Amino acid sequence: MSREKIGSRLGFIMLSAGCAIGCGNVWKFPWMVGQNGGGAFVLLYAVCLLLLGIPVMTMEFAIGRAAQASPVRMYQTLTPGKRAWRLHGYVAFFGNICLMAFYTVVTGWMMHYAVSFLLGRYGSLSFAGMTSSPVLCAGYMLFAVALGFFILTFQLQKGLEAVTKVMLSALLVLMVVLAVKAATLPGAAEGLRFYLVPDLHKITPGVIAAAMNQAFFTLSIGIGAIAIFGSYIDKSRTLMGESLHVILLDTFVAVVAGLIIFPACATYGMEVTAGPSLLFDTMATVFRNMAGGRIWGTLFFLFMVFAAFSTELAVCENILACVREMTGWSRRKGSLVCGVGIALISLTTALGFSVIPFHPFGPDSVFLDFWDGLVSTHLLPLGALVFTLYCVSGRLGWGWDAFVAEANAGRGLRVRGWMRPVFTFVVPACIVLIYVMGIV
Repeated sequence: MSREKIGSRLGFIMLSAGCAIGCGNVWKFPWMVGQNGGGAFVLLYAVCLLLLGIPVMTMEFAIGRAAQASPVRMYQTLTPGKRAWRLHGYVAFFGNICLMAFYTVVTGWMMHYAVSFLLGRYGSLSFAGMTSSPVLCAGYMLFAVALGFFILTFQLQKGLEAVTKVMLSALLVLMVVLAVKAATLPGAAEGLRFYLVPDLHKITPGVIAAAMNQAFFTLSIGIGAIAIFGSYIDKSRTLMGESLHVILLDTFVAVVAGLIIFPACATYGMEVTAGPSLLFDTMATVFRNMAGGRIWGTLFFLFMVFAAFSTELAVCENILACVREMTGWSRRKGSLVCGVGIALISLTTALGFSVIPFHPFGPDSVFLDFWDGLVSTHLLPLGALVFTLYCVSGRLGWGWDAFVAEANAGRGLRVRGWMRPVFTFVVPACIVLIYVMGIV
């Protein structure tokens, strides 16, 4: 099976950023900020992106580009004699499936809110009302899955790359417009103070762990979702420079999402610690009370759809690539089988609020918490640790010299010799320490 290629550098950055930019930025990031101390969490999040995000993303890109294969084949391609690493390829494949088990449902929620505002049916919108309707949740989820895999039936450049470029360009424009609007609200200053001014007394081990998990979640690193796009590009550009561009674009979207939501919360007296329902209940209330709320609400949730759907497409492309490499199927057949499989597993989340009584972490927890906890708390940080150890250990893994040669191929920002202790010792030590703190 011949390897498809991304048509341009812009397409690569957009696709990689599209994988990173999504619900983690505009749905999860604001409520994580609200529940973890505001500006203190934002500060720790930025540190984790700089110290851990850039090195791990560079390594994941390098493994994918060198192997020219999906996660289930990349380890045996690079180090065929070291069989133990192959297990993580299948764990990464499983992690992508777990992510889509709830991500497709959240994408459907965004679509429901966007349609409701567009049609003027937002007077009684509520998160609880939406999630308690199995027909509504399952219906929009099935539409999101069907649309995603329909796009993936087309060749890479004509399908995923073309659609993602349009969606992310529209997303960035909508975000800037909404942020300017939010800055004019009466309570903007108070909301921005909570969001941007760190209170160092609020930094706890739990907040540190949450910041690292959020950094890995928003970048989609640790489960091979980034590696697959590395396998679709040539060696014209260095990978640390490309990682920096992707992370800057991803961080811009996350920060601007907070610039939209927290001024609105302060203006209308909404609770910032509401959790997963923060974006839905808070922003619906804001737009009901705002002049021209129907228009602004439609724009806001349309940008949410673009953000969520870009990640869904990117991760589903990874799942599809893994399945095609294991089976030799065409894009069309693989998309059909993968779409059915993802739809079935996503029903657990779609029906978990109403029909399926599953409470993994207490009476108020549901399937969403189970899948999110499995991915965010365990698979992403431990996967990032595996990628790191594989790249820095020459005797056991791929090795530093092989990694640097691949990462530095082309023009751009290079991995330097003085960075080796950071990649070899600081990054894995921080991941282990913060992961253990989070578990404790």
